[in-house]
Amino acid sequence: MDCIFCKIVNGDIPAYKVYEDDDVMAFLDISQATKGHTLLIPKKHEKNMYDITDETVSKVFGLVPTIAKALKEAFNPIGLNLVSNTDKPLQSVDHFHVHLVPRYENDEFNIDFINHMESLEKEDYQAVLEKLTQVIKK
Repeated sequence: MDCIFCKIVNGDIPAYKVYEDDDVMAFLDISQATKGHTLLIPKKHEKNMYDITDETVSKVFGLVPTIAKALKEAFNPIGLNLVSNTDKPLQSVDHFHVHLVPRYENDEFNIDFINHMESLEKEDYQAVLEKLTQVIKK
């Protein structure tokens, strides 16, 4: 397998490990979008949020508060972004991972959400709600 994260898990590529147990590993993102930017991954290769098992995702997200609190204590950021990209256009490594990105004043890291609220009617929200809840109930 040519997965860079699997190579890190196997010790074939070095990493700045923040945390490791039998199932999960956290290490500094090589890009360091902000100081302390950490990746949290399952050791078992699972491609993304569409493919990951409930058991594995529970182990990964169960560790998020521990890493977040460590980042807060170590660097005193003003906030934190938790990001996990699935498929295109933004998933650059096809191994499920979560970015924990500490936020600082004027850090230049940007996540913009476009607000379409003014162009939507109550019926639009209702249609989305109905479709989504039908799928969830399956």
